[in-house]
Amino acid sequence: MTFSLVARCPSTGQLGVGAMTAMLGIGKLVAHAKAQVGAAATQAMVNPYLAFDGLSRLEQGGAAPEVLEELIAADPGREGRQFGLVDAQGRVAAHTGTLPEDYKGHRTGDGWACQGNRLAGPEVLDAAVEAFASDPDAPLVERLLATLDAGEDQGGDTKGHQSATITVVERELYPLWDLRVDESDEPLREIHALHEEFAEKLVPQIRMLPTRDDALGGFDYERDASGV
Repeated sequence: MTFSLVARCPSTGQLGVGAMTAMLGIGKLVAHAKAQVGAAATQAMVNPYLAFDGLSRLEQGGAAPEVLEELIAADPGREGRQFGLVDAQGRVAAHTGTLPEDYKGHRTGDGWACQGNRLAGPEVLDAAVEAFASDPDAPLVERLLATLDAGEDQGGDTKGHQSATITVVERELYPLWDLRVDESDEPLREIHALHEEFAEKLVPQIRMLPTRDDALGGFDYERDASGV
C-alpha cells in the first residue's frame, strides 16, 4: 500500500520520513520522527505502536537494529507489517513480513532505510534509493522529495497515490518541515507546491521560534508583538 524512506542527514543531524500511498492520510499514521532520537515508517498492515515504541526505546539508548528486532519479535502481526527505523547515529533497520502477496521489499544503506509494498516492482525501491543518494549535499527535505518523485516515476503503489507526506525534524520537538497532503488525485504535485510555499513563508518563521536553549527565539518582540 505504501513506499517510504526514513533517513538521517549526517551533516545537520536532521531526521525525516518521506512516504506516499493509495490510502488517505498517510502522514497521520505512517510517518513518525523525533528530533535527536530517530525516524520511523510503519506500513502495510499498519501498527503505529511500532513507531511509538521504537522511538521511545531509541530515546532510552537503544540502537535501531536491536530495537526493531525486539519489536518485531514481540508483534503477533509481524508477517503483515513493514517497518523502517533510523536512529540519531544513523543506524538503520527494516522489516518486511510475508504479507501481502503483491511485490514488497526494502533496502537499507548508510543512514537510510527504504521500504514498500504493493509496488509495481523492485524498480520502485531501486529508483527511490538512487534518487536519494544522488545528491548527498542537498537538504534532507529535497532528497526526500526526489525519492518520492523517482518512486512514482517507476510506478509506485499499484493502486495509485492518494496521499503523501514529508516530515523533517532537527533539534526541537516541533518539526522543521511537515508537508502533508491527506487526499488528492496528485498528492506529489501538491507536496511540491507546499514545499515551495513553506520554504518561502513558513520555514523562516520556524527558524525564529523559541528553542529549549533560547526562550525568546529570533523575533523582534516590539515589532512582532501581534504574533504569527
